[in-house]
Amino acid sequence: MSRQNPLILLADDDPNIVDSLAPFLERAGFHVMIVADGQSAFEKAQSHHPDLIILDVLMPRMDGRETLRRLRQTNVWTPTILLTQVGEASERALALEEGADDYLNKPFDPHELLARIRAVLRRARPGQRSLSAAWLLTSTELSLDRRARRASLSGQALDLTPKALAVLEYLMTHPDEAVTRERLLEAVWGWEYPAGTRTVDTRMAELRRALDDDPSQPRFIETLPGEGYRFVADVHGEG
Repeated sequence: MSRQNPLILLADDDPNIVDSLAPFLERAGFHVMIVADGQSAFEKAQSHHPDLIILDVLMPRMDGRETLRRLRQTNVWTPTILLTQVGEASERALALEEGADDYLNKPFDPHELLARIRAVLRRARPGQRSLSAAWLLTSTELSLDRRARRASLSGQALDLTPKALAVLEYLMTHPDEAVTRERLLEAVWGWEYPAGTRTVDTRMAELRRALDDDPSQPRFIETLPGEGYRFVADVHGEG
């Protein structure tokens, strides 16, 4: 973090959200700059160099997706969280393709947003694209080509179902972060799919078999009893 109190640029045109969220974030130790449209967010991000940006997707003058797209096109890699309105897995895919570091569905718990902010800032790489925007992820001998939708271990392709690959992708783009089963359900399956948390555990077992990862001495994925999972190995991103 480049400031003693990190600066957050909050872009949302809903006064009910801004009026409650801004003071909450200030109390949590952040400085908050508020704008109500995408064009203003684009300009402030370039002139004030915030530590993190929160963008609502639905805003006047320029929506959050277009704002983020333009920022990334001008090589502004400020960590960004999108606030979306639709709880579908496709929303996550769109958000990450456009260079978001994370996303949160409305309505949301401010404490959940605060946890996401802190996690994104911890893994931020100043001046560089985030892991969420990288097309090739590597961790020791494990690699994940996100364009080709292919993972390999020590040069050997892994035979993974699409959902297991998506779980691995989410964990690798959120390393060293406690990720609950419910969050993986939301991110990978989406609210439109009536899956239970047992579905997540099934895909995790598939991943561990493919990675030859011992849960008692994990190289890659650690189980957090009563919480969820954490990717414990270092992750590097390219492209």
